[in-house]
Amino acid sequence: MLKQKEVVRLNPDRLEELYAQLGEAGAEDVVCRALEELAVRLSHTERCHREGRLADMRKSARSLVAIADQIGMQALARVAGDVAISADNNDVVAIAATLSRLLRIGDSSLSEVWEMQDLSI
Repeated sequence: MLKQKEVVRLNPDRLEELYAQLGEAGAEDVVCRALEELAVRLSHTERCHREGRLADMRKSARSLVAIADQIGMQALARVAGDVAISADNNDVVAIAATLSRLLRIGDSSLSEVWEMQDLSI
C-alpha cells in the first residue's frame, strides 16, 4: 500500500500580518473562523464530488482558495485551485487525484495551524 504524506508549509508572514493589522484577539477570531469554514468547505467539496455535483464542487473549491490564502495556507489554496481547474476541464481522473490531495493537505494544514495556535497561547 502506498502511503502518501503531504508536507505542509504555512506562510507565517501572512499570519503575522493578520496579527499586526487586527491585534491578537481580532486575528485569532479571523483564524478560528477561517479554520472552521475550511473544514466545512473541505467536507462540502468532497460531498459534492461524491454526489456528482461538479459545478458545486468547483464553486466550493474556489472558495477554499480565498479562505486558505487569507490565513497563509498557500499549498491548500494552490491545490484547491487545481481541483477547480480540473473541474473546468471536466477531467474526471484529474478531479479525483487533485481532490484526494486537497483532502490530505487540508487535514494536515488544519492540524498545523491549530498546533501553531496552541504554541502561541
